[in-house]
Amino acid sequence: MDDKQARIRLAPATEDDVGLVLWFIKQLAEYERAPNQVTATEELLRKNLFGPHPFAHVVLAYVTVDGVEQPAGFALYFYNFSTWVGRPGLYLEDLFVCSELRNLGIGKRLLVHLAQTARERECGRMEWVVLDWNEPSIQFYLSLGAKQMKEWIINRISGPALEHLADL
Repeated sequence: MDDKQARIRLAPATEDDVGLVLWFIKQLAEYERAPNQVTATEELLRKNLFGPHPFAHVVLAYVTVDGVEQPAGFALYFYNFSTWVGRPGLYLEDLFVCSELRNLGIGKRLLVHLAQTARERECGRMEWVVLDWNEPSIQFYLSLGAKQMKEWIINRISGPALEHLADL
């Protein structure tokens, strides 16, 4: 397949898509060599993505090849805020395209859509992280103009450490 044979359609996920979103999350975890780390459930995703106070947004990508449309990938993002820029930012939490559908322009279409969304929302920047061993993705992002921020170190507190900190 190539770009000329495939037609790509993007659509915001709805509550009816929760099962598909979870499937993509699990596929991404497999790709990132961490399938046992997924604890998300359809119930949690329904509550946190489509409940009264959604914490994030999901864009689904579909590809039509030879007249048949199929789910191809997704992007999950949310807004943060930069005090230095004084404007919101768009943070891309997850981007995934099914392995057999890569190199059709789906990932690029998702990122272009998010960049357009960031511009419309007057975001000062768009950010995401990539695993250091994921060289194909690193090269892809660099080709689109991304700049690596190697001087920054991600910090995370979760599970019992989060509970402990909250109890101090």
